[in-house]
Amino acid sequence: MTSVLYDAPGPRAKRRNVLFSVVFFVLVALLLWWVWQTMDEKGQLEWALWKPFTTSEAWTTYLLPGLADTLKAAALSMVIALPLGAILGIARMSDHRWVRIPAGAVVEFFRAIPVLLLMLFANEFYVRSTGIPSDERPLYAVVTGLVLYNASVLAEVVRAGILSLPKGQSEAAMAIGLRKSQTMSGILLPQAVTAMLPAIVSQLVVIVKDTALGGVMIGFTELLNTRSTLAANYANVIPSFIVVAVIFVVLNFILTSFASWLERRLRRSKRSTGAVLGAEKVDDLNAAEVGGTYGTGAGGSI
Repeated sequence: MTSVLYDAPGPRAKRRNVLFSVVFFVLVALLLWWVWQTMDEKGQLEWALWKPFTTSEAWTTYLLPGLADTLKAAALSMVIALPLGAILGIARMSDHRWVRIPAGAVVEFFRAIPVLLLMLFANEFYVRSTGIPSDERPLYAVVTGLVLYNASVLAEVVRAGILSLPKGQSEAAMAIGLRKSQTMSGILLPQAVTAMLPAIVSQLVVIVKDTALGGVMIGFTELLNTRSTLAANYANVIPSFIVVAVIFVVLNFILTSFASWLERRLRRSKRSTGAVLGAEKVDDLNAAEVGGTYGTGAGGSI
């Protein structure tokens, strides 16, 4: 079966696809076998190295507190960066130059600086210019760096999502007398949310992962930082890296799965715009149809 957009593969193409799939899975199996053999030869699969993860001490003392700090920093950054990015993105589309130009300068400036440099600068700023306690300073520095960088990236996501909408949406709003602020908040933003959601979620995943930069460079006690302490105590560097990597994969999978569910729900809600009739309304419609008045005008029967 063929269509305008897609040609169904023929017999040769099907055999070629099957061959490529078999070769791919064989190569993946060989790679996994090589990794397994290498780790076994280096003694990284010994039970003594993995046993600490079956006890509560490794989790309650190291991994869970680190995970809690990771989630805390990521959540704070998300809560601040999302509305700030939306404000900057909308400001970049303002008709007023005194709003549009400064917002664009802020977005381009912080988007061009590495997030690690922002964290280091924020940490030094808090050390020399504020009275924040030393045990809380790394959290403030990590959140500041993540917010400044990701808010500038999200601002571009918001702007691109709004500009992707047909111009007829805003023109129709202007035709019925809506102000630009009413058009943006009531018409453009609600429609752009669904289009922006995948890009926003990918940036939120980046926020979760980038918290590890604060642990490596400024001593923030996030998951990767507490992993190093655990590995030093139990001498299981490679197993601890693997366990932490699995935790990050699970976290990001949960986040992306929730975003996919939310996107599907938003799309369904936008398609379901018809009114839902109750049983009494249906009975009234049926009675009108039987009595000969269904579809008639004010003058009686057809």
